[in-house]
Amino acid sequence: MARVTVKHATASVFLFARSEDLWHVGLIRHPRFGKWMLPGGHVEPHENPAEAALREVTEETGLPAWLLPGPGLDKPQGADDASVIAPLWIVEHRVPAERREPTSHIHIDHLYLALTDASAPASGAELPFAWYTTDDLITLNMFTDTRARATYLLDRIDVLAQTTPCNRVPR
Repeated sequence: MARVTVKHATASVFLFARSEDLWHVGLIRHPRFGKWMLPGGHVEPHENPAEAALREVTEETGLPAWLLPGPGLDKPQGADDASVIAPLWIVEHRVPAERREPTSHIHIDHLYLALTDASAPASGAELPFAWYTTDDLITLNMFTDTRARATYLLDRIDVLAQTTPCNRVPR
């Protein structure tokens, strides 16, 4: 009998803020992995990935944020508004077994780009959070893929930040 691989929809956010004419990416310290990671988590049954991305940023960092649209085509004239904000990337990561999921599984992670004007997390942040520059990323204990993507975005964030922000998450 073939083994079935369980896959979970997740959403994570490259959160950026500008301070003293320098862009920073915000990362949380993951309690289970002990690494600096993107804020993010599972998409709940009542959410789409964009909604989950914003909820997770608020829960884990205590910061308000708005998503920037990922690559995609403009909505054709006459099309309905049922579109969900596109992520920058969708990646699959194998995740080891844990208390809530006793077998290893795969996260289908929708990676979003978001901005915030806030510099410090609100008191309700669930996890340790800090801001980092490109130079800081080299020394952090983090996943290689996250470091590569964050560095890539930090090199381009001036242009990307000029994109029209999505202040409302379509349902």
